[in-house]
Amino acid sequence: MGAQKPIAMAEPLADPGSFRDPSGHVYLLDGQVYRTVLQPAADAYEALCTSGLLDQLVRERWVVATEEVPHGTLAHVGDDAVHVLRHERIPFISYPYEWPFAMLHEAARFHLDLQLEVLDDGFALADASAYNVQFIGARPVFIDLLSFRPYRPGEFWAGYRQFCELFLAPLLMRAYLGIPHNAWLRGSPDGIPIRDFVNILPLRRKLSPRVLMHLVLQARMTQRAHARAGEAIASVRRGDLSPAGYRGILSQLRRWIDSLRPAHRGTSEWGHYAASHTYEPAEYDAKRRFVAKFTQAVKPAILLDLGCNSGDFSLTALEAGAGYAVGFDGDPQALDMAFERARDTGRMFLPLHTDLTNPSPDLGWRQSERKGFGRRSKADALLALALLHHLAIARNIPLDQATRWLVSLAPTGVIEFVPKPDPTVQTMLALRDDIFPDYTVENFLALIGRSARIVTTAEVSATGRTLVWYER
Repeated sequence: MGAQKPIAMAEPLADPGSFRDPSGHVYLLDGQVYRTVLQPAADAYEALCTSGLLDQLVRERWVVATEEVPHGTLAHVGDDAVHVLRHERIPFISYPYEWPFAMLHEAARFHLDLQLEVLDDGFALADASAYNVQFIGARPVFIDLLSFRPYRPGEFWAGYRQFCELFLAPLLMRAYLGIPHNAWLRGSPDGIPIRDFVNILPLRRKLSPRVLMHLVLQARMTQRAHARAGEAIASVRRGDLSPAGYRGILSQLRRWIDSLRPAHRGTSEWGHYAASHTYEPAEYDAKRRFVAKFTQAVKPAILLDLGCNSGDFSLTALEAGAGYAVGFDGDPQALDMAFERARDTGRMFLPLHTDLTNPSPDLGWRQSERKGFGRRSKADALLALALLHHLAIARNIPLDQATRWLVSLAPTGVIEFVPKPDPTVQTMLALRDDIFPDYTVENFLALIGRSARIVTTAEVSATGRTLVWYER
């Protein structure tokens, strides 16, 4: 017998979202998340550890759970690392351009509270990237340990401008103008440029003392049109800001952001769906029971809920045994409600904003820095309730393509078919020609059958709404 070939070891896969940081990089290996600490960040990381602050932040759930592991864990990748860390894995990575207002609002307050917390222990954050915050359900957690460094007395807040562009301006866009931030941040993932945001503000908003101080003066500095402001800020950067002044900036922003609320809260088409849908109470209960029965049988670790609205059926699934639910919807107000429900109940539910006919693409450097919907939407089960007619009729997606796409997203799931006699579909067809001869429940069931096995079906409304449990 010849000598056996050695078993090839898995290679650590560099996360494309961490390449910009010269202090260390993130790697994935065997389903685990690792971070290298390189020489430029070694002293700051060691100071964080020896102070006891890191253990405290992990214990109090400010920071993602972390432990140090041997260099050999990452084989040759760790050769130039001073330390190698293993992090708790976040169930589903999300990005600020997918967060509803309530979620971005929570992340902004969390970021400022974290800075105020560590400042008491002599530390500061080197930046203010919103991408350093992730959510486990509705709970924010900080993931970039290499952002912490000892506070230098007199220093200016290095992440001030970044905070304004990634947190403050997007929140004000919805609070002052009634415009959701999602499309703007997706088009400009590094933040809404302050000058651009100031240009769209009405004059009365620009003259607000807080807007004037935090945004208008920064915009003028960028244009080099306000020499005195530039000189003042430059002097602060040289080391003239007292610790009390540093804390004052953070606290003032915290109070301002805490007071913000989204404008036009009453204009949502679907935000009150749970109270205004066309189901009778018994029909809605039948739908809940079907979802619960499905979930109890499948027990998915990760469930996708497309068209989640305010989260009714995600919460039903979680109560029935799903481990984690990720919802997607395009309605800003419904998503705000969903996030508030997830936060108030403590359920592992993450509601995100997307247009399902144009979901988040791969973005950033080499189109890989931020993963698109397709690369992240790996799930054990799917809910697509009261969604298909929006794709096929409201948005003209061919029924076969919409059905095939939904079935491809998870090995098992529940898809709802809403027939033409239903009032919702009749409303959609009221102002247009019916060009959908293949939109029938019979054709839908045949299409499902081409890609999967139908486990069971249930008609849950007098108008013929039908739930289909499929299994690939």
